Amino acid sequence: MIDTDTQVVTTTSAPRRHNRAWYLEKIAMALIAIGALMMFQPFVLVLFTYSFDVILLGVILFTIFSRKAD
Repeated sequence: MIDTDTQVVTTTSAPRRHNRAWYLEKIAMALIAIGALMMFQPFVLVLFTYSFDVILLGVILFTIFSRKAD
């Protein structure tokens, strides 16, 4: 007797859920980009004044959370 009941295995998986470190890593990259924009804009001196601090904060956060995302 031949068994005609076969199971079909699908290769698609459920969408990957990202952990909190993945989102914080993206926020850190956005801070780096915002800090660069703040540094290179010629209009507001206050933005230029705090641009290095924003970039430094983004780099520190990226360093921390990129290790956690693994």
